[in-house]
Amino acid sequence: MKVPQMIAAELRRLTASRMATIALLALMCVPVIYGALYLWANQNPYAKLGQIPAAIVVADTGTTVDGASVDYGEKVADRLIDDGSFDWHRVSAATAVKGLGSQRYDFAITLPADFSRQLTSASTPDPQKATVTLTTNDTNSYLASTIGQQAAETIKASIVQEVNREAANRFLLALSDIRSNLSSAADAAGRLADGANTAHDGAATLADGTARLATGSASLRDGLGTLASQTADLPSQTARLADGARQVAAGNTTLAGYADRAGTLSQDAANAVPDVRAQIIQYMQQQGIPQDEIDRVVAQLDVLGTKVTDGNQQVQTAVGQVNQLAGGSQQVAAGAAQLAASAPALSGGIQQAANGAAQLADGSSQAAGGAASLRDGLGALAQGTTALKTGLDDGVQQIPQTTASERAAQAKTIADPVRLDTSKEASAGTYGAGLAPFFMALAAWIGIYALFLIVKPVSRRAITALRSPFRITLAGWLTPAVLGVVQMVALYAIVAGALRFHVENPAATFGVMALASVTFASIILALNVWLGSVGQFLGLVLMVLQLVSAGGTFPWQTLPGPLAWLHHALPMSYAVDGIRQTMYGGSASLAGGDALFLVLWLVGALAITSVGVVRMTHHRTLRDLQPSLIG
Repeated sequence: MKVPQMIAAELRRLTASRMATIALLALMCVPVIYGALYLWANQNPYAKLGQIPAAIVVADTGTTVDGASVDYGEKVADRLIDDGSFDWHRVSAATAVKGLGSQRYDFAITLPADFSRQLTSASTPDPQKATVTLTTNDTNSYLASTIGQQAAETIKASIVQEVNREAANRFLLALSDIRSNLSSAADAAGRLADGANTAHDGAATLADGTARLATGSASLRDGLGTLASQTADLPSQTARLADGARQVAAGNTTLAGYADRAGTLSQDAANAVPDVRAQIIQYMQQQGIPQDEIDRVVAQLDVLGTKVTDGNQQVQTAVGQVNQLAGGSQQVAAGAAQLAASAPALSGGIQQAANGAAQLADGSSQAAGGAASLRDGLGALAQGTTALKTGLDDGVQQIPQTTASERAAQAKTIADPVRLDTSKEASAGTYGAGLAPFFMALAAWIGIYALFLIVKPVSRRAITALRSPFRITLAGWLTPAVLGVVQMVALYAIVAGALRFHVENPAATFGVMALASVTFASIILALNVWLGSVGQFLGLVLMVLQLVSAGGTFPWQTLPGPLAWLHHALPMSYAVDGIRQTMYGGSASLAGGDALFLVLWLVGALAITSVGVVRMTHHRTLRDLQPSLIG
């Protein structure tokens, strides 16, 4: 026999008769009825606080402030009744006491006779705190008493705002007068600060100038000192230069004389070329030399004459250049002589200038120090006067000129300066939706526990037929697991459909619900396989432990130490958190971690069950082949 056939056989057993079918359907409806009714009853109780009856007693006799009568008790009572947060009834003290005893009112607020006088006593030599009396009766409803305490705190905050607003209004009016006097003082301080700042700016400019002068004169001193050291040998060097220049000039003059004589001889030779040519022609004619021979000789002589003439021109050019060189060297020699003559005076002047620059640097450094001191002193004065002006200006700015309407608005803000803006990464929406994950997980356990009242954990017939501990375990687990998933379908339909709780991620939410149900089925199966009826009872005990440790109502951090440890160990805590994460749109990674923990419990419970089935296979009799129809 295979696993599906064993499941079908178990379902046929559970529906073998009309009463068996009715019992199965009734137990299937247990988690739906439990979860749906509880969540319906607590769907959104805070939206109906206006239906809670409460008494308000006004015994205040009022008082006088600045010649005007005030009655804060009446103002507070009227505001509470108009607000409609509760079903307020304005009654006498006796009626309120009687109503609390007869459960007509859940709580009562009393404003005593000296309520207004106490509120206005803050500006008197004998300030007193005003009293608001809250009277509750826990026999009516402890939660209603707690709500009454919260209401009293709200009333107290409202009264404080009203008193603070009036006190702030008077304070702002007094500050308005102070502002005008501060404004005049600020104007005078401003003029003084302007003068001090102008003097400081001039001193700063002077300090900067003298500092630059000190720096420049120090650089001049250093430069002239370097120049003086480098020109100390200038007289001897220029004297040697003058001697050399004179020698060069003398040599160039001698060279020019030789060049002139060479130029004269070259010019004479060039001038003699025509006469020599004529004499040669005449001589050849006298000798009877033919004319063509004479022409040939003359042509060669003309070439030679041309070269002589050209050479003469070059010689004359060279002579002119030599003469120019001689004249220039004479000028250089004269200049060098003058430089040598003036070099001692120049070197002495440079040394004097270096000495003067050193004195200038020392004096300018002292002047820079004095100017800096003056600047700092005037700076301190300017800072002091500026700070005075700034302080007065700040005082004026902090007490702005306002109209009566503006002061009223400011007083209202001072009385209630903080506005609370809330933001939620994930929101349940209503009180009922906030409890839904806890009761859905609890309903899943109750549903599985109820099913095991009639579902047989492991059939002896299955042990004989399947002969595989794992398949036997799987067959014994799948039947309640499938029925549990059906329970979760119905419960989810009620929560999301009938009650209209918003589910951010429907598929993931139902997935966690189904995983929790099948995990719970594996755990109760293991208890039944190992311990039988005792294990079924321990399933109830385990439900109670998870009920108080799952953190479904109050944060788990408020639990006692042992229960806090159980919170991290038992599976329902993770089922509740997983449903919260998926239902409210929280962290997918946290929901995945919760699902993984449930899977670990599921696998572990099935493994333990398989071990128990192995143990059972060694202890069976023929009677086990015909089990009773009632588990």
